[in-house]
Amino acid sequence: MQTTDWLQFSLFIGLLALITKPIGIYLHRVLDPAGKTFLDPVIRPFERLTYRLMGVDPAREHDWKGYTFAMLFFSLVGMLFTYAVLRLQDLLPLNPQGLPGLGHALAFNTAASFTTNTNWQSYGGEGTMSYFSQMVALTIHNFTSAAVGIAIAAALVRGIARHSAATLGNFWVDLVRVTYYLLVPLSLVFAVFLVSQGMIQNFKPYDTAKLVEPQVVEVAVTNASGQGVTEKKTLTEQTIVQGPMASQAAIKMLGTNGGGYTNANAAHPFENPTPLSNFVQMLSIFAIGSGLTWYLGKCTGNQAHGWSVWAAMMILFTAGTLACWWAEAKGNPIHQSLGLIAADGNLEGKEVRFGIFHSALFATVTTSASCGAVNAMHDSFTAIGGLVPLFMMELGEVVIGGVGAGLYGMLVFVVLAVFIAGLMVGRTPEYLGKKIQAFEVKMAMLSLLVLTATILGFTAWAAASPWGQAGLNNAGPHGFSEMLYAYSSATANNGSAFAGLTATPADGDPHYNVTLGLAMLIGRFLMIVPILAMAGSLAKKKFSPPSAGTFPVSGTTFTVLLIGTVLLVGALNFLPALALGPIVEHFLMLKGALF
Repeated sequence: MQTTDWLQFSLFIGLLALITKPIGIYLHRVLDPAGKTFLDPVIRPFERLTYRLMGVDPAREHDWKGYTFAMLFFSLVGMLFTYAVLRLQDLLPLNPQGLPGLGHALAFNTAASFTTNTNWQSYGGEGTMSYFSQMVALTIHNFTSAAVGIAIAAALVRGIARHSAATLGNFWVDLVRVTYYLLVPLSLVFAVFLVSQGMIQNFKPYDTAKLVEPQVVEVAVTNASGQGVTEKKTLTEQTIVQGPMASQAAIKMLGTNGGGYTNANAAHPFENPTPLSNFVQMLSIFAIGSGLTWYLGKCTGNQAHGWSVWAAMMILFTAGTLACWWAEAKGNPIHQSLGLIAADGNLEGKEVRFGIFHSALFATVTTSASCGAVNAMHDSFTAIGGLVPLFMMELGEVVIGGVGAGLYGMLVFVVLAVFIAGLMVGRTPEYLGKKIQAFEVKMAMLSLLVLTATILGFTAWAAASPWGQAGLNNAGPHGFSEMLYAYSSATANNGSAFAGLTATPADGDPHYNVTLGLAMLIGRFLMIVPILAMAGSLAKKKFSPPSAGTFPVSGTTFTVLLIGTVLLVGALNFLPALALGPIVEHFLMLKGALF
C-alpha cells in the first residue's frame, strides 16, 4: 500500500466530486423536456423526427402504470430482436470469421443479459460474436438499457419532487433524450479518446501470428455420443482479435454495461491499453451515477440531501476499496510460506500493468456500479478480497450503482431509513414533505425481497443440483462462492463473474444459462415495477411543510442512518451465505487449506 497508490485513490475521489455537479446540471437539462442544451441546434430536429416516426406526443405524460407498460414493452421487443439476431448470426452480414449462430439457451441468456443492463457473458466475445452481433444486437442495448435505467430514476425523482400529481413524465421522451443528448455524444468523445490510447476500431478480419514455440493445450469438445470430453491440440499460431472495439468499450463503461468485446474484458491490452485508459474507464463508470445524486438534490429543492446521499455512497465505496486493497496487498500466507515475498501481495489473476491497487480499485468500482467490466480475475482474489465485490453487489449495487439503477436503489433505502427514524421518534415518517405510509414501505421491501429471494433461491438450487456442481472449477467454500457470485451478479445486473464458473459446459447443459437469464430479468424488472408504483404514490401525496419534529434528510445523522440501513439489510440477508463461502474460506486459508 504505497504512497503513490494513496495519491491516485485521492485523485479518483477528488475528480469524481468535481465532475458530479457539472454532470448533474446537464442531466437536469436533458431530463427536462423543455430543457436547453448546447446540442439543441444539431439534435433537436432528430428528436422531433423520432417522435413523429414513433407516433409519440412528447407533451403527454404517463401515470406510473403507463410508464411501466411502456418500459416493459420496449424491453420485451428489444430482447426478442436480440435473440433473433444471435440465433441467425451466421446468415447476417459483417461476419468475416464465419461464426455460427448461438444455441437457444445461450441466445436467451445473452438477450436477457444485455436487455437488463447486466451484460453477463457465458461466452468468449472474440470467438462467438460477429461484428454485426457486437454492434447491432449488443452495443445498441448498451445505449438503450442504460437510458431505461436513467429514465426510471428520473421518474422516481419526479414522484418525490411533485405533489398532488398523477403523472411521472413520458417514458419515450426520457428514453430518446437520454440517448440522443447524453449517451451518444459522451460515447463518441470517449471512443475517440480510447482510440488515441491504442484501442482498435476497424472491420478487418482477425489477424494471425506464428508462434515461436508450438503449444500443446487441452480443449473441451463434444464426442459422437454427445458427451463433453477434452482432447489435446497443438497450437502453431495465435489469433489476434480485430473489429469495432472502441465504440463498444466507450458505452460499456459510461452506461455501466460492462460486457467485454473480448473474453479477457478490460484486462485485454486492446480493451485497456494504458494506465490512463484504465483510470479514465474507472472514472467513467461512476460519472453519470454520481451526477444523478446532484440531479436528485436539484429536483427536490434540497441540494444538501443530494450531497448526503452521495456522501453515504462514497463512504461505503471507500470502505470496500480499502478492505479489498488490504486483503490483496497482504496476500496469501500459503504462497508466502513457499518463499514468495510478503510485500508482493496476491498478484495471481492480475495484469502486471495495473498491479494490486488498480486491480482492487477496479473490482470495487465495477461491483459498486452495475458495470461488470473487469481488469483482473475476481476468482483469483483472496477470500476477503473476493468478498468485497460480492457484498457490494448483494447490497443492491446502491454505491453509485448502475446509471439510474443505483439512485433508485439507494432511494429505496432512503425511504426505509426515514421510516425507521419515524418509528424511533414515535411519529409518522416524512420524506421531503411527503408522509411515508404503509404502501411505500411495502413497495420498498418488496423490491429488496425480490433481490434476496432470487440470489439465495437460485444459489441453493445450483448448490443442491448435479448441474450446478458440474460447472464449478473449485471445490469447498470457494466453489460455493462461485455459484453465489454468479447469481448475485446476475440478479444485481452486474455481469462480472468468478472466472472459474463454467456456465456453458461442453455438453451444452442449459441450466446455468436459463437460470442466470431468469435471475437477470427478475432482478431488473420485478424491482423496477414496485419502485414505479411507489413513485406514483408519492407523486399523488400533498406537500406537508416541515415541522420541529421532522427528521432532516441531510447532514451527518442522516448519512450515518442511511449507511446503517444499507449495511443492516445486506448483513441480515446475506451474512449466512457469505459465512459458508468467503468467510470460512478465509479462516481455512489461515490454517493452510486451499481450494
